[in-house]
Amino acid sequence: LDKFVIVFIDDILIYSKNEQEHGEHLKLILELLKKKKLYAKFSKCEFWIHRVQFLGHVIDSQGIHVDHAKIESVKYWASPKTPTEIRQFLGLASYHRMFIDGFSKIAKPMTKLTQKKVMFVWGDKQEAVF
Repeated sequence: LDKFVIVFIDDILIYSKNEQEHGEHLKLILELLKKKKLYAKFSKCEFWIHRVQFLGHVIDSQGIHVDHAKIESVKYWASPKTPTEIRQFLGLASYHRMFIDGFSKIAKPMTKLTQKKVMFVWGDKQEAVF
């Protein structure tokens, strides 16, 4: 099942390479849900869609992408003024780290400022990677 379905709490995403395969996957999952006496609320279901937003990502036939609305919100984020604000920003950014090559290395100048024995001085290095 983990080759074509993602479950997160009460959300189920079924994905497939083509429509025939998708029909088979849907049938299998719906039969499994019925067997386990679990039922989907039909009004919340979407079937046969080619693009879906799921857990802050956009999934389509080309793969998984960051939702552009999320990118826009981060673009205008104010520079952090405290270690806590850096941690908050890095928490959000870390959620999307699979899309950012070398994330840890890029974030290092900011991460250093979250250490207890390091004085907080936001400089050009931090601003450049922010």
